[in-house]
Amino acid sequence: MNREFVPSRLDVTGFAEAAATLSGSDPVADYARLSAELAEPASEAQVRWTVQGENRPGSEGEPVAWLHLHAESTLPFVCQRCLAPVSIDLEVDRWFRFAADEEAAAIEDEESDEDVLVAARDFDLKGLIEDELLMEIPVTPRHEVCPEPVQLSAADDDFEEANEARPNPFAVLGGLKKPKGG
Repeated sequence: MNREFVPSRLDVTGFAEAAATLSGSDPVADYARLSAELAEPASEAQVRWTVQGENRPGSEGEPVAWLHLHAESTLPFVCQRCLAPVSIDLEVDRWFRFAADEEAAAIEDEESDEDVLVAARDFDLKGLIEDELLMEIPVTPRHEVCPEPVQLSAADDDFEEANEARPNPFAVLGGLKKPKGG
């Protein structure tokens, strides 16, 4: 029997038991939180992803569901040096282990190197893809070399002239001071 798996409501246990594979290419607009981080709308940008399920023996010999996720995209962000758009390659290549419930996942996640999630019959794979890509965004996206020289200082001639024309407040206070001995 050939089972059909849907990314928006993935039966993780069944997917791992079947050692199934899913892949796709979605417009970045399908990922609202990721799209909100972009410097400009990226109507042509795609998120390409592949996920593979696998059962591995657990500590007590029982099968444990695992997913391997690979996702990638090239997206425009704001360069934090020159404030112009910069294309950044995002890539996720990660294994996830699944636990039976929230409590078990929390305990196992503390004790393990890999990420432990809760196995569900309606797991949101697209949400996981979006979460992982969001975590791959650099803290300060920037060009290796900005296309325009970055202006690192600001000068305003009018400000300088106005500043010179104003009397020094300490000089004014000095004028109020009474001479000694007088």
